[in-house]
Parts: sequence; structure tokens; C-alpha cells
Amino acid sequence: MDATEVVETTAAEPTHAQRRWEPKAGGKKKEQVNQIRAWVHESKAQIFIDYRSLSVREITDLRKQLRQAGAELRVVKNTLYRIAREGNMPAALEPYLHGMTAIAFVSGDEAAAAKALSDYIKQARKTEVKALLLGERVYPADMVDTLAKLPPREVMIAQFLGALQSPITGLVGTLSELIGQFVRTLQAVADKKAETQS
Repeated sequence: MDATEVVETTAAEPTHAQRRWEPKAGGKKKEQVNQIRAWVHESKAQIFIDYRSLSVREITDLRKQLRQAGAELRVVKNTLYRIAREGNMPAALEPYLHGMTAIAFVSGDEAAAAKALSDYIKQARKTEVKALLLGERVYPADMVDTLAKLPPREVMIAQFLGALQSPITGLVGTLSELIGQFVRTLQAVADKKAETQS
């Protein structure tokens, strides 16, 4: 067996009984797992994409657009991602780790990255989103479009700072508007889930 091969552990191995997967020491796969762990640690959100219909040139173009929006697009093997997230991967993410997967690791503005991806998909009409991981919560693909409709972080901060310089009534009004917008976004996601489950 190759030294870099990923093996599935069993209950007969008491020192790793709690683990489902384990990379054997050394080799390129271990380096890849460590790199994925670093990307996960540095990201605030992750958008999972099915890239099988994209050419190399199209992936490169999408990568450039996402980088400008504060995200890095990486082609990742599903098994290696599971290993990298060992012990702390949300169970709800498992159904999406099949087929050809690319992940946009978002370290900047989540809404800006979602908009960049959403705009590209509407233009190219080739790839599709699998799921969105925001924090440790998994959302369906359509949440990316919902997130893309939110104003950029800088705009929201500017609105908030502008309200601070206005009378207290203006501050309350701006805060209420921002909170209301966030609540409406969550409600839209909840309604969409209800439709798909009915």
C-alpha cells in the first residue's frame, strides 16, 4: 500500500476509534489535508460548487472574479476535505460532498463573494452551487442568491456610522431597517426550505 494512501479506520484501532478517516503519515495527501485545514481556518464562509461543466479557462476566470471579491476558489477532493474537517464537520454538509467539488473559501465580505459567484453563474449558465457553509451552519444553494442581494459590508457600516451622526431617531430607524432586512433574508430562506420539504 502506498504511504500516502488514505485509509478508513475501524473500531479495532483503539487509538483512533473516534475517527472515520485518517491520512497515513507523510506524502502529498497529508500536505493537501493540512492546506485545506488552513483554508478552512482562514475563511468566514465556504461556498461549495459543482464545476464539472467548466473548462480550465472558465475556472480561471471565475477564480479571478472571486479573488477580487475576497474569496479563493479551490478544487478539493471530497475525501480530503472530510479528513481535514475531521471531528468538526457539520453532518448536514455530508450530502453535498459528492461529485466534482470546488470550494470558494471566503475571507472577505460574504455578500460580495456571493454576488460575484451569482453573477458569474447567471452569465455562464454552466456551473451550479451545491451549498453554503456560513460559520458552522449549512444552507441550501439558493441562499447564495439571497446573500448576494444584501448590501456590501462597507455600505452597511457607512449606513450605521451615518446614523450615529444623526439624531437618535435616525439611529433607531437605521438599525431597525438593517435588522428588518436581515430578518427578511432569513425568512426567505425558511420559506424556501418549507417549499422544498412540502
